[in-house]
Amino acid sequence: MTAGGKAAPAAQGMTKEERKVIFASSLGTVFEWYDFYLYGSLAAIIGKQFFLGDPTTSFIFALLTFAAGFIVRPFGALVFGRLGDMIGRKYTFLVTILIMGGSTFIVGLLPGYATIGIAAPIILVSLRILQGLALGGEYGGAATYVAEHAPEGKRGAFTAWIQTTATMGLFLSLLVILATRTAVGETEFAAWGWRIPFLVSVALLGVSVWIRLSMNESPAFAKMKAEGKTSKAPLSEAFLNWKNAKIVILALVGLTMGQAVVWYTGQFYALFFLTQTLKIDGPTANILTAIALLLATPFFIFFGSLSDKIGRKWIILGGCVIAAATYFPIFKAITHYGNPALEQAIATAPVTVVADPATCHFQVDPTGTKKFPSSCDIATRMLTNASVNYTTVPAPAGSVAQVKVGDKVLQSFNATMTPDNIDFDKDSKAREAALKKEVAGTLKAAGYPEKADPARVNKPMVVLLLFILVLYVTMVYGPIAAMLVEMFPTRIRYSSMSLPYHIGNGWFGGLLPTISFALVAANGNIYYGLWYPIIIALITVVIGAIFVRETKDNNIYAAD
Repeated sequence: MTAGGKAAPAAQGMTKEERKVIFASSLGTVFEWYDFYLYGSLAAIIGKQFFLGDPTTSFIFALLTFAAGFIVRPFGALVFGRLGDMIGRKYTFLVTILIMGGSTFIVGLLPGYATIGIAAPIILVSLRILQGLALGGEYGGAATYVAEHAPEGKRGAFTAWIQTTATMGLFLSLLVILATRTAVGETEFAAWGWRIPFLVSVALLGVSVWIRLSMNESPAFAKMKAEGKTSKAPLSEAFLNWKNAKIVILALVGLTMGQAVVWYTGQFYALFFLTQTLKIDGPTANILTAIALLLATPFFIFFGSLSDKIGRKWIILGGCVIAAATYFPIFKAITHYGNPALEQAIATAPVTVVADPATCHFQVDPTGTKKFPSSCDIATRMLTNASVNYTTVPAPAGSVAQVKVGDKVLQSFNATMTPDNIDFDKDSKAREAALKKEVAGTLKAAGYPEKADPARVNKPMVVLLLFILVLYVTMVYGPIAAMLVEMFPTRIRYSSMSLPYHIGNGWFGGLLPTISFALVAANGNIYYGLWYPIIIALITVVIGAIFVRETKDNNIYAAD
């Protein structure tokens, strides 16, 4: 940590020009997050356009493609962090926005699987990787840039504006999606209208480039460069020197890992839960989420400012603890108010799959074409696609799976494969269709809704619950930028803080929707995916409480 050196004198406030530059940095980051979140918000539709397979498989692989952008973010942090520490913050900004905006625009033009076959998902994944690399270089630069402009004692408040940009980017993407859906209608939106939000991003790109060109270099970096104190090998200094590498590891495990899963649970998993599990229509889910985001966004500034007074560490860890303790009751309450018919059906007509455990598999296929022919797999796949909560009861070895809906018992079957072993034969397809129809009819008779009834969605209560989830996000995310900046010296700050942030958010956070929904598909319990963020958040609390030091009074002006 930067403990040595003489602290810079406290500034009386930001000049008009400095405020303009910081606003420009924040606004450009809003646009960049808008580009990135379009894909996440439209994952279900994009999955059908670019991937083969049943709805569960295509959705999971759409989420994996979304996650691909997060997986490569640490590599973007390394590349652009090195450039930012060597040549400056300003020009790195310009490169990242050009890559992000260009990739997003091309997604809007990309033909689907039906048109160009396997090339479609390959190109889509490649574009997501480019977006992830660009975003990996964006955040560290933005947070560092703002913090190095901030007056002493106000770093939490000033960097909190950067923290609002991710939420505002998501909010903007939801508004554009909603406006497009309303203008073209749901049928046309699913067919081609989803491309419009990607295409209009070219206008945002133009504005962002203009903003980035008007920015000045960070005073702290400019001073260090003038004195010849910039690092010649920032990556080696940041990660091969144990004194600094140890802090990088603690920043990841004791801060950003838990912050990330709380962040993505509140702002992405909750949205997917509304649409995929509770079957609330997309426009309604987007509106409810957007309202919650709008109401909660000022609390980023509140908790950032509070951290300037009482410290950053315990606000972040406190948010992780509260989130982990309340996720299950909150999501069950969202079900209660969002789709009460589903809640009632689960209580009055529980679904059980009685099957030989050896015949039940984790049904994810990278090609999107593999079939799972066992009677257990056929039964559980149908229930998962219908977002039905079920439990599995072991049956004797070799027995054929049964589905029990209340007192009704349905018999599954073992399918026969075609000679090439990639699909069910004609008779098995017919039996599968008949069973699917029987299962759907039985579920409907038992009260399981195909979709949430809009008239029964308690919108104020759903918004309140979503607001609480986003409030947790503001607790863990509002102070994190200032804390990460304060943990590392100026000469390697961009590189050092970017890597743990993007491993935490890119891997532990970005993979959350995929991992959580895969856990639900494998287990049958619609709430089972919450164990992932709960466990990760609690690990961060333990490590952070014991090993991470408070940073709010650290000197950030020392080069070493």
